[in-house]
Amino acid sequence: MTATAPRLGPSPIRRPLVAAALLATLISLLLGLVLAGASPASAHAALTGSDPQDGAVVATAPEEVTLTFSEQIAMDDDSIRVLDPSGERADEGAPRDLTSGGAVRYAVQLHSGLPDGTYTVAWQAVSADSHPVSGAFTFSVGAPSETTVALPSGGAGGGLVGALYGIARYAAYAGFILLAGGSAFVLACWQRGAGARPLQRLVVRGWVTLTAATLAMLLLRHPYTGSGKLADAFDLDGLQSVLDTKPGAALVSRLLLLGASALFIAVLFGAYAKREDEKEKQDLTFGLATGGAVIAIGIAGTWALAEHASTGIQPGIAMPVDVLHLLAVAAWLGGLTALLVALYRTPDITSGAVRRFSRVAFGSVVVLAATGLYQSWRQVGSWSALTGTRYGQLLLVKVALVALLLGVAWISRRWTGRLTERTGSASATDDTADTVVSATDDTADTAAAAAPESPEPVTVSDGEMDPERAAQLSRQRAALTATKEKRARDADPDRSGLRRSVMVETGIAVVLLVVTTILTSTEPGRTEEEAARGTTTTAPAPVTGGQLNLNLPFDTGGENGKGTVRLDISPGGTGSNSVHLWVDTPDGRPLDVPEVKLAFTLESKDIGPLPVVPDRLTEGHWTASGVQIPMAGDWKVAVTVRTSDIDQTTIDKNVKIG
Repeated sequence: MTATAPRLGPSPIRRPLVAAALLATLISLLLGLVLAGASPASAHAALTGSDPQDGAVVATAPEEVTLTFSEQIAMDDDSIRVLDPSGERADEGAPRDLTSGGAVRYAVQLHSGLPDGTYTVAWQAVSADSHPVSGAFTFSVGAPSETTVALPSGGAGGGLVGALYGIARYAAYAGFILLAGGSAFVLACWQRGAGARPLQRLVVRGWVTLTAATLAMLLLRHPYTGSGKLADAFDLDGLQSVLDTKPGAALVSRLLLLGASALFIAVLFGAYAKREDEKEKQDLTFGLATGGAVIAIGIAGTWALAEHASTGIQPGIAMPVDVLHLLAVAAWLGGLTALLVALYRTPDITSGAVRRFSRVAFGSVVVLAATGLYQSWRQVGSWSALTGTRYGQLLLVKVALVALLLGVAWISRRWTGRLTERTGSASATDDTADTVVSATDDTADTAAAAAPESPEPVTVSDGEMDPERAAQLSRQRAALTATKEKRARDADPDRSGLRRSVMVETGIAVVLLVVTTILTSTEPGRTEEEAARGTTTTAPAPVTGGQLNLNLPFDTGGENGKGTVRLDISPGGTGSNSVHLWVDTPDGRPLDVPEVKLAFTLESKDIGPLPVVPDRLTEGHWTASGVQIPMAGDWKVAVTVRTSDIDQTTIDKNVKIG
């Protein structure tokens, strides 16, 4: 029984318009959900602590300012700046690396004899996955004062340079997908396509796009991670400093591999397309497939070696998995684009080629599912991060897009099956029998016969036809034949249905590529949650400069009941201690709650709980002095937060004191 292929409506004009309108609506809704109200993507190293703390008031000026981060970062001599109330530098210059064990810590020395007042600490660095990070906070000596220093409102990597760098990132991914996926489509699905001009232009444009985007990223890298000034893109000293970094080395390696890929393209669309001998063509196919795979793996590796996969947990596994994931994306989406171009721009794409691409696409989806599952676990880590972080929400949008894309792909398979049934019923025995629509000699003769009568040929004295007139007649016949062929192709309902479904697939794939690129510049959910907790391990809270720093997220369950308690205990030893406590909203603003209480318990010695009721100092800030810790040990610090008459919660953490 012949299966009935799905129809999208009776009108050949209305159907593409309806599909385009639905696709545009889908794109608008998805990008609106992703981008509405979103701040610039936070980078992937977070400031988890400082000494002095943000907003702290210290009796005497510290000798240095120390910053602690969630992961490895790169800093230069001007990465940490401490400014006095008048805006003058109060630090000695280059920061010192105090990293030891799992704590990533940097310090900058301060001038001696600093006067009382409010000081601003501004910092900027590059995280291990190549993204710039920045921030600022204040502390006061003696008492808070007015300051002429304005805290920066934007993060690193913003402005015009950040926008251009982001565009180059999108273009680089798109160019790689067209280059690798288009070439794979020709070699694995439709080798005759090597002689098709539209496919040649598609792959070459992918190469040009990727090359131009890589050059732009290399030039913009210095201002993107530093000054933010476009003119610094041509600073040779800045370019040299970029080449000494991991992202700079990855970009240079990509350019070298693109040089090798130019030779691959020349052979694919030159000698390979013209080769007639089957044995020689098989040998050349194997050589091109091997060389192309090596180049594609190398180019994909330049992303894996410099971005998300190279940091965090299990980088030795994550990097090859990331390469496989990107190659599968290129094979699927790039091949899909090549198929769409072939269906619209070439007259002789075969149903066999469509079936072969269907198998390649299925294998790519399997690889994507396996690698994507691992990447999701590695970057998200928990159900709460999947729904409560921007990375997790973007990941859910990506999964929904993939599911939608698979649904449309199933429709395309139905159309492919219809084409296969029709061509299979024909009694052809060679490759041309697999042709969906091709012009035959009869069609050409009919087209020529149907051509309107032309004027008598213009002759010259020797009786021969005028060469210009002959060329004009030849062009007219070719144009008429091409028109006849196009009408025949457009009248084929199976081919038209396949073209429409592939067009919708390609549109969804474009949105999927946009979301994927946004994911690569968004802080992973796992590290975002760890930064919110103020620690990247489950060990007791670290001691920084003789001071205990705790970050305790809470949720009382009521309205405005979520936030974070920041607790400083100084000097963090036995005897008398001073306590500063801040309560912040999830977006970092002070939260003035009705009541905050503390209790210290040493369970191993049955001591406590020892209650502490801090005094409110300012909005969201409480303090207590003379807090007695009788002996050293692993103390449980419990903080009770009440946000309304009925909404209250207690959070605790074990810390080593003394």
